Amino acid sequence: MEKKYLQLNDIDAYKTAFNLSNYVWEIVVKWDWFAKKHIGGQFVEAIDSISANIAEGFGRYHKKDKIKFYCYSSGSIKESLDWNEKSKIRNLLSNKEYNHIFRELDKLPKELNQLIKYTNLKLKV
Repeated sequence: MEKKYLQLNDIDAYKTAFNLSNYVWEIVVKWDWFAKKHIGGQFVEAIDSISANIAEGFGRYHKKDKIKFYCYSSGSIKESLDWNEKSKIRNLLSNKEYNHIFRELDKLPKELNQLIKYTNLKLKV
């Protein structure tokens, strides 16, 4: 029997974050110049860095290195929640868009913690 190795696209936190970043991108690119420049760019960078840090951590060899990048993702989740709130208050997001982004960001910490727990249990290095 062939051994199956965990792939990046098998990780729930990565898939959720990746899909969410593309969802936010599709919204922000339609904003006017001022909103894009002052809120949109930072919102997209924060949301993109969630999946990017998971990917970078996944590519690292040592357990501590992996977890460090997963923790960076956690900070980006909090930052993204802030930009989501600001975007809603400033009438840049519909209620539907805001709620979808909030729900996805709200479930990410649990998925990320499961990844950290899995990394701690399964890796020896």
